[in-house]
Amino acid sequence: MATVYESIENEKISSLVFPKSDVLSRNEAINQRITELKMALTFGNLDYFKIKIYFEDNLSKKVVEAKVCGVTKSRVILTQGIGIPINRIYRTFKFYN
Repeated sequence: MATVYESIENEKISSLVFPKSDVLSRNEAINQRITELKMALTFGNLDYFKIKIYFEDNLSKKVVEAKVCGVTKSRVILTQGIGIPINRIYRTFKFYN
């Protein structure tokens, strides 16, 4: 059975509550996430691609379509300065420009 992710708008992310635990447990998956986030930042800065970001807050799994404007040690920064903790992201996917 496929995992269902609830679609959410950028603006609503700031009201979400994020636990401190990581959604990924395998080192390979964590390293893959960092690689994908670096690529998402490149796509956002150079080509203006929007990215699907699959993540989880304290209630459910969600997906947002957004431009990645920055990546810090602990957060992914989207347009309007909205951030998602990296440890709550499952993966990213480039889908259009």
